[in-house]
Amino acid sequence: MTIDWSWIGDHADDLTTLTVSHLQAALSAVLFGVLISLPLAVVAHRIRPLRGFLLGISNVLFTIPSIAIFVLLLPVSGLTRTTTVVGLTVYTLVVLLRNTVEGLDSVPAKTKEAAKAMGTRPLRTLLTVEFPLALPVIMAGVRIATVMSISLVSVATYIGDGGLGQLFTDGFQRNFPTPVIAGVVLTILLAVIADAALVAVQYVLTPWRRRRA
Repeated sequence: MTIDWSWIGDHADDLTTLTVSHLQAALSAVLFGVLISLPLAVVAHRIRPLRGFLLGISNVLFTIPSIAIFVLLLPVSGLTRTTTVVGLTVYTLVVLLRNTVEGLDSVPAKTKEAAKAMGTRPLRTLLTVEFPLALPVIMAGVRIATVMSISLVSVATYIGDGGLGQLFTDGFQRNFPTPVIAGVVLTILLAVIADAALVAVQYVLTPWRRRRA
């Protein structure tokens, strides 16, 4: 299997456009997944009877095949980026919701009691004590969800919006391996760079872990 380097050079602009589009779709899904999972995780953490229900719903949604969920969304949002983002967001929830709940569960009860004894209101305790201490576990979920979303964007090619996945379709249809290889390499690079960036973000947001080390 050989690579036509001249094709890559001739299509550099197209590859850049597809890469940016791919990354935008993946990051949008993770962002919406975080915004949805945080309040749901707080509810699941605070109200135990709802914990199993919410986690169970997210697990059920995760079992739906990716192509199927895009097809189910077509009558609602059509062949648009919205369909891609909503579908990917559904898949991020199972990881983000579970990790956020586990992160909140990992906060020592004595720490919360100390904050309460100091007169800190529940909302402020949540924002300034519980979420920061749960951040390492939450960020682990964000990293997994981000890498997963980057890999799944390509599936949206079947509805006409797959970012780098369009290179796979093009290469297979023409029996031309160069676009396929380029798409695979760029997808892997995106996942590695995004994961490294999130590690850096976590490092900045958790200075107490650096001091402990």
